Amino acid sequence: MGGKKVCVVGSGNWGSAIAKIAGSNAGRLSTFEKEVKMWVLQEEVGGRQLTDIINTEHENVKYLPGHKLPPNVVAEPDLLKACAGADILLFVVPHQFIGQVCDQLKGHVKKDAVGVSLIKGVDEGPDGLRLISDIIQEKLGIEMSVLMGANIANEVAEEKFCETTIGCKNAQHGQMLKELMQTPNFRVTVVQDSDTVEICGALKNVVAVGAGFCDGLGYGDNTKAAVIRLGLMEMIGFAKLFCKGPTTSTFLQSCGIADLITTCYGGRNRKVAEAFAKTGKSIEQLEKELLSGQKLQGPQTSAELHRILKSKNVVEKFPLFTAVYQICYEGKPVTDVIKCLQNHPEHM
Repeated sequence: MGGKKVCVVGSGNWGSAIAKIAGSNAGRLSTFEKEVKMWVLQEEVGGRQLTDIINTEHENVKYLPGHKLPPNVVAEPDLLKACAGADILLFVVPHQFIGQVCDQLKGHVKKDAVGVSLIKGVDEGPDGLRLISDIIQEKLGIEMSVLMGANIANEVAEEKFCETTIGCKNAQHGQMLKELMQTPNFRVTVVQDSDTVEICGALKNVVAVGAGFCDGLGYGDNTKAAVIRLGLMEMIGFAKLFCKGPTTSTFLQSCGIADLITTCYGGRNRKVAEAFAKTGKSIEQLEKELLSGQKLQGPQTSAELHRILKSKNVVEKFPLFTAVYQICYEGKPVTDVIKCLQNHPEHM
């Protein structure tokens, strides 16, 4: 029993795509135990339990249909059983649920386990910003790393070439995680600046909502390029305010500019924002209609960001982030996104 035991905490679109990679690598490498557990929130699909379908047909028919999971990936509906004895925990649940997941796991994970957050979002705490990895680390007392990148889940599952970034302060663990995650078509770069990697993963969803608004209003690629550039400037500005010494080069990794581009052209946040601009339906209604059970991160992150920026008295320095929040939650017209670009401080 020399191999490290791996558990994927979450089984949505991205969680299932990651389980496919981790399961495939664990199945062939002696560094890891062959069986990879995947925690699945139990639900019925076509009169059958989702875990039974995954364990007999090796496919998550609800969240990643059409893609076979390796047979050594075992779906488990009991969170504590799934994580029992795990050496590596890959957290892939919507960020609004991570608190309750950790509360259930408290006292039930190995002290020397290594956690990896693949969750894109931020939270607010007494001192402003709280990273999701910090929340997990505080609640479970385990060392945390993060994985973020230009990784639209279906394309990763289809094994189309892409890159990703692991932010890991411990070089030895970084190499182990790279071994678990890297394939010929999923290339991994490890950097130490994990806070910036994680900030990028959260903030790009807010920028993508702005890009979707512009699409819905019928603007073209030049406008979207401006949204991406100004969004990147706000991301860098935010990291400078809230991270201990962010490295600018991290923004040039897959977690930074690459993820920002792919999310502003593909991805669910852009898609729902475009429909919001075109139909006038609420974000909640469009989430139900368009995402078949998946959760949207961008609008909620914009609300958390707004409260953090307000507490630090810097709202006016982040007009794109602010416009997205006000359009989503304060009933401001979608056209305000164009006004915020026209009057952006970057041009003053």
